[in-house]
Amino acid sequence: MIFIKLILAHLLGDFILQPNSWVADKERRKLKSPYLYLHVLIHTVLSFIFLWNTDLWWVALLVGITHFVIDASKLIFQTVKNKKRWFFIDQLLHILVIAGISFYYKEFSFGFLQNQEFLKILMAALFLTTPASIFIKILLSPWTPVPETQSSLQTESLSSAGKYIGILERLLVFTFIMVNHWEGVGFMVAAKSVFRFSDLAQAKQRKLTEYVLIGTLLSFGLAVLTGILIK
Repeated sequence: MIFIKLILAHLLGDFILQPNSWVADKERRKLKSPYLYLHVLIHTVLSFIFLWNTDLWWVALLVGITHFVIDASKLIFQTVKNKKRWFFIDQLLHILVIAGISFYYKEFSFGFLQNQEFLKILMAALFLTTPASIFIKILLSPWTPVPETQSSLQTESLSSAGKYIGILERLLVFTFIMVNHWEGVGFMVAAKSVFRFSDLAQAKQRKLTEYVLIGTLLSFGLAVLTGILIK
């Protein structure tokens, strides 16, 4: 498949064969950096090698040209604040180019959108992300603990970490159920218990411990129920 071959070339060119020193030089000198052009040349050559078809020379050339345009745009508009955002935009655009080429050669179709099983699984997975987080938050709202002292507000926690941990755990539980590996659910419960509740025990806050325990059981229970319904 053209898609797989071009993705392999992209992974090699963008990550394996691009040292950090090249990235730093490109960010500092932008379009004046010789590594930008060397990087694009490597992508073009890799694409041609993986395709290994002289009739597809224009595909390798197109990959190289679009790669230059995307990378140059990233270097021009990227700042310290939006660097993470531009990384994902950059990767998404590269993948869209490859997907577009593959679609041109009819390697892809949108027939999967007519597959009811796929749509059900997609619906469930989407529900278990932000919608489930909102459901759980609303259900727990009457018991949201209020810090007793100002010092208790000083917690070393990542921003929105709890939300993303919940989303990831629900998706993992759902995946284990869909592939008939219920033991994975038990592993998830045990792993979270070890890491989460040991910290709560040290904090000696019974209300907070109960609040987190209810939230965890709701999160796991919602994922298990969703998986059972879809199955």
